[in-house]
Amino acid sequence: MVSATDAEVGRFPTVLVTGFDPFGGGVMNPSWMAAQALHGRLVAGHRLIGAQLPTVFGDSLQRLRELMHRYRPALVVCTGQAAGRAALSLERIAINVNDAHIADNAGAQPVDTPVVAGGPAAYFTSLPIKAMLVSLLDEGINAEVSQTAGTFVCNHVFYGLMHELATRHELRLARGGLIHVPWLPGQGQPSMRLDEIVEGLRLAISCALVTLEDVRKEAGALT
Repeated sequence: MVSATDAEVGRFPTVLVTGFDPFGGGVMNPSWMAAQALHGRLVAGHRLIGAQLPTVFGDSLQRLRELMHRYRPALVVCTGQAAGRAALSLERIAINVNDAHIADNAGAQPVDTPVVAGGPAAYFTSLPIKAMLVSLLDEGINAEVSQTAGTFVCNHVFYGLMHELATRHELRLARGGLIHVPWLPGQGQPSMRLDEIVEGLRLAISCALVTLEDVRKEAGALT
């Protein structure tokens, strides 16, 4: 991980960027590789903190909560790998369902369980995803707004993140969401190069930091 001490981080407001460890028999996960590459960078006056989450139901959310308590970020961008997608997928909605088609890295495979018992059915992202989409497409980065984050650990973390932001007073001003990234070329097709993923995430984060009102005009053309 790129070096950035807590003292250095403390001079700037922070953005927490998370990725997952490899799962399902894989040996790499581009979400973590991208978060690692972004760690320590300064974007729009904010220091980026890259951190890895375990691909494990429950443990991933506990780790995310610890990181949010430690850094009190202004923005949280969780990222995850999505096989079969050719673009950076800006996720719109997280649902309160764990339903795993494969086991997580601890061997758990929940079926139709809630992320948060008694929680709302869903949360919308608080990232300006339409503005982020425009920013990415304008720079030649393949991107899309996605209407489903699935029901595996990515959605688990996404929903848990939004629940924390909605219910913890100390995080009331923070915003957050999830971006899915494609496979790397060495993993299969469709894919995206790591440098493109990293640059796309940097652009998306920069846009989110300076955009308070999302794009609404002609929004249908952006979906």
